[in-house]
Amino acid sequence: MTGEVTSFDEAKGYGNVTADDDGREYFFHCTAIADGSRTIEVGTRVEFEVVAGRLGQWEAADLRPHA
Repeated sequence: MTGEVTSFDEAKGYGNVTADDDGREYFFHCTAIADGSRTIEVGTRVEFEVVAGRLGQWEAADLRPHA
């Protein structure tokens, strides 16, 4: 999937990405950033996968910058 990072709290280590195809917002933890940087700028266009999260909700994973 592709989308845009709409929020990220560096102190807490989590944020949200909004998918292009359905407009859904998916939570992600900083460990889901593929390059291991643990931080990402709001507004960054990304490719990502959707996986089942720990609380039974869908989450974004394997976030990679998308041109």
